[in-house]
Amino acid sequence: MFVLNGYEYLLGFLIICGLVPVLALTVSYIVRPKRQGVERRTTYESGMEPIGGAWIQFNIRYYMFALVFVIFDVEVVFLYPWAVAFNQLGLLAFIEVLIFVAILVIGLVYAWRKGALEWS
Repeated sequence: MFVLNGYEYLLGFLIICGLVPVLALTVSYIVRPKRQGVERRTTYESGMEPIGGAWIQFNIRYYMFALVFVIFDVEVVFLYPWAVAFNQLGLLAFIEVLIFVAILVIGLVYAWRKGALEWS
């Protein structure tokens, strides 16, 4: 039936992965309350009454700190497959990863010197 033998489980997995979000959104649409009252349209702040407007300007340092974290977190994820296959890769791959880590360190030093990691 299938042209590519052995991929039936992958197809089943992809179908299930596609159906789970659709099923979750459908169930939440059916179960949710239908009334639109004043309480439903208010801002939720951990059970407290909202104080002030919702459109306040955050300091750019929060975004810079989050951006630096995401960049280095994603780069560490790139190192995981290399670490798994370290024995088969050889010296050239080791040198490439050293260059990669050096670039990351240079980026970290740059962010540090620019004050992206300072909270005050």
